[in-house]
Amino acid sequence: MAGDTGRAAPKRAGRGTYAVGDARRQKILDTAVEHFAQWGFHASSLARISAGCGITQGGLLHHFRGKEDLLLSVLAQSERHDVERLFGEPAASVAAYFTTLVGLAADNERRPGIVRMFNTLVGEAADPGHPAHAYFEQRYARVLGHTVDVLEAGVARGELRPDADCEAAGREVIAVMDGLQIQWVLAPGNVDMPTRLRGFLDRLLRELSAAGTGPPGPAPGPAPAVSRAQTS
Repeated sequence: MAGDTGRAAPKRAGRGTYAVGDARRQKILDTAVEHFAQWGFHASSLARISAGCGITQGGLLHHFRGKEDLLLSVLAQSERHDVERLFGEPAASVAAYFTTLVGLAADNERRPGIVRMFNTLVGEAADPGHPAHAYFEQRYARVLGHTVDVLEAGVARGELRPDADCEAAGREVIAVMDGLQIQWVLAPGNVDMPTRLRGFLDRLLRELSAAGTGPPGPAPGPAPAVSRAQTS
């Protein structure tokens, strides 16, 4: 009505307010990744993480209930990245799935903080009392289950031999990926994760394939030169 035109409109939180909050939350997660990677869970502190973000510990606790909540949020974000970016669509074939895994290895080379954190925390989480123990136990079960499902679908389509041991192959794939990550973290310049993983998956697919063929794509290149001093 005309008589209300002089009244101030109620203030509303703008998109900028939410954007600032989202940016701060992401800054906390990114900083936590670096701290968990360097010191592990137990030796990291909310005080140091909040200082690294340039906020108070109370400001950090506005976004996360505590250090365990922050840890699990970091792990969940990392897994969402992998699922959304690389596993959003069902694999059309075993070869296509293996190509996706090589893509994941290449992607991880661009996320050294995440890889270091994963290696640090998975070692700590062998302790049943660790707050991430259940997460890693369930994560490995999910990854193994998904890989076995892909391989068994390949058997059903006739891509793989009927007698292929899909669970054993799935465990080998996970073991090689994790092992390459450890080697890469220790000496990034000496380990090409995508190339080494592609070579392994090529051999595995040739072994399991009904046609005896590997995945499409360039063949693995030669291993990087290692000096005598590095091997001593």
